[in-house]
Amino acid sequence: MTSRHLTWIAIALLALAWGLLPDFTVTLLNYIGLYAMVAVGLVLLTGVGGMTSFGQAAFVGLGAYATAWITTSPQAAQALAALPAGLLPWLGLLLGLVVTALIAWGLGAVTLRLSGHYLPLGTIAWGLSLYYIFGNLDVLGGFTGLSGLPPLKLFGLDMTSPRVLGVFIWALLLLGIWALHNLLDSRPGRAIRSLKSGRVMAESMGVDTGQYRIKLFVLAALLAAVSGWLYAHLQRFVNPTPFALNIGIEYLFMAVVGGSGHLWGAVLGAALITLLKSELQDWLPQVLGTTGNFETVVFGLVMLLVLQRAADGLWPMLAGATRRFVRPPARAGTQAAPAPLATRALPPAGEVTLEAKDVTKRFSGLVANNAVNLDVKAGEVHALIGPNGAGKSTFFNMISGVDDPTSGTVRLMGQAMAGKPSRDFARLGLGRTFQHVRLLGQRSVLENVAVGAHLRGHRGWVSAMLRTDRHEEAALLAEARKQIERCGLLDYVDTPAASLPLGQQRIVEIARALAGHPAVLLLDEPAAGLRHLEKQSLAKLLTQLRAEGLAILVVEHDMEFVMNLADRVTVLEFGTVIASGTPAEVQADPRVLAAYLGGDLS
Repeated sequence: MTSRHLTWIAIALLALAWGLLPDFTVTLLNYIGLYAMVAVGLVLLTGVGGMTSFGQAAFVGLGAYATAWITTSPQAAQALAALPAGLLPWLGLLLGLVVTALIAWGLGAVTLRLSGHYLPLGTIAWGLSLYYIFGNLDVLGGFTGLSGLPPLKLFGLDMTSPRVLGVFIWALLLLGIWALHNLLDSRPGRAIRSLKSGRVMAESMGVDTGQYRIKLFVLAALLAAVSGWLYAHLQRFVNPTPFALNIGIEYLFMAVVGGSGHLWGAVLGAALITLLKSELQDWLPQVLGTTGNFETVVFGLVMLLVLQRAADGLWPMLAGATRRFVRPPARAGTQAAPAPLATRALPPAGEVTLEAKDVTKRFSGLVANNAVNLDVKAGEVHALIGPNGAGKSTFFNMISGVDDPTSGTVRLMGQAMAGKPSRDFARLGLGRTFQHVRLLGQRSVLENVAVGAHLRGHRGWVSAMLRTDRHEEAALLAEARKQIERCGLLDYVDTPAASLPLGQQRIVEIARALAGHPAVLLLDEPAAGLRHLEKQSLAKLLTQLRAEGLAILVVEHDMEFVMNLADRVTVLEFGTVIASGTPAEVQADPRVLAAYLGGDLS
C-alpha cells in the first residue's frame, strides 16, 4: 500500500462517516479544517521557506472582515443593489483576496528584508497593528464586531448548516493540499525549498529568491484569507478576538507541532491542538474544582514537551513508524520521451568568455584581492591556485555575482556585470560550484541537480499547482538524470544528498552546474575529498567538457591534478597575481616555488 492509497482511504472514510457524526464533532472538524488551511500556509512559509510569521491571524481577519463588510454594510448594499444577494459573499471572497494580496505584498516587501530574529518580530508588529485596526474602525463595528452575515450559497445549495458547509471547507482544504503538493513537486517547488538554507546557491542557479520569498508570503496570506472568509460565514458574526496575536501563535504551533516541513503535518497539528484545547476546557475545571484559564498553562506545558521530544514535529515520527507498511508513491513516468530542453550556442574556441580587469576587494582595511587580472577562454581549462588565504574564493564570488568588487570590472560574454546579481550571471551562461558544498541535504540527488536547470524551464506557480507543467518537468528531470549519469552518480539518483560522502557531494554540485548548460564553468576545489580513481574520472569529464567548447576556471590545491589538466595557470598570493602562464612556465617561476609549490613538480 502506498501513501497515496492511504490518503484516499482516509478521505473516503471521512466522507462516509460525515453524515453520521454528532453535530459537536462536525463543528470541531469544521474548525480543524479552517485552522489547517492557515497552518498549511505556514508550513510553506516557515517549514519549507524558512520565514517565521506570528501574524497569520491578521490575514485571517482580512478575509473575514472583507466579506463581513461587503455583506452587511449599507453603503455596499446600496452600491451593489442590482446584484443577487447570494452573490455578495463571493464578492466578499474576491475583495478579501485582493486586499490581502496587496497588503501582504506591501508588508512582505518591507518585512522580508529583515533577517534573524528581526523577521518574526516584524510579523508581530504588523499582526498587532492590523488587530487594533480591526477593533478601532467604526465601519468594521469596532470591538463589538459585525453580525448578520448571510450563509453561503453555491449553485442553489444553501450552506447554512455547518454539516453542509463543512463538506465545502474540507473539499477546499484537500484541493489546496493537492495543489501545494504539486507546487512543491515542480521546478518552482525546488526553488522554494532552497529558500530556507540555500539562497546563495539558488541565486547562482538563476532563482530570484527575493521574488520567490514575497510570492510565498502572499500565497500563505491568501490561504489564511480564504480560511477567514469561510470562518465568517460559518459563524455569521465577526469581531477582532479570533485574529489576535495569541491566535497567530497558535497557528504557528499547529504547523510546527504537526511537522513544519510537511503539508499533512499541518492537518495533524491543527487536529491535535484543537482537540487538546477542547478537552482541557472540559475536564480541567472538574479536576481543579474552579474555573479559569488553566487550560492555557497546561497547553503551554504540553507544547514544550512535544517540541522537546519531537523537534521536527509529529508527522515525521508517524511516517517513520508506518514506513514498513506504507511506501511512498512511485514517481510518475511519461509515456514518451520528453522533448529535449533548449540549449545555448557556445562561443567559438579561443574567445574570451569571462574577463576580470583590475578587480579589487576590500573589507575595511583588509585587501582580499588587489587589482587581479584574469580571463577565461572558450575551450580551455584555466586553473587559479595559491596558498590558503590567498583570496581565491573571494575572487570566485566576485566573478560570479555573489559579491561586488570594490573596484575593477567583470565582463561575462562581453557584457559588463557591475552591480548585477548572481542570477544574471547564470542567465548569461555561468555555472559554478562552491568551496563549502551547498546542497539541499534532505532532498534527493535528482532534485538537487534539477535545481541547476531552473532557467531552462519557464512554467510558473499556477501551472505547477494544476499539473499542466508535467511535460516540461519531465524534460528537466531527464536533463538532471543525464548529467548525473555523465558524472558517474546514477546509482545514487534517489539518495538524499546529505548521506553521500563529501567528495561525491562535490560531484553532485558539478552535475547541478552542468544541468544549466553553461558556457562558463567555475569549479571551487572540485577534487577535494575524491579518491584517485574518482579524480581520474573527474579529469576525464573536464577534458570532455573542454573539447565541447566550455570555458572552465578551476580553483584547486591538488597540484598533480591541476598541472595535468590546465591549459593556463594563474597564481595568487595575498590577493595579488604573482604569476600567470602555462603549467610549465608557472612551475619554473621562482616566486611560485617560494610562495606555494616549494619545488619542481615536473
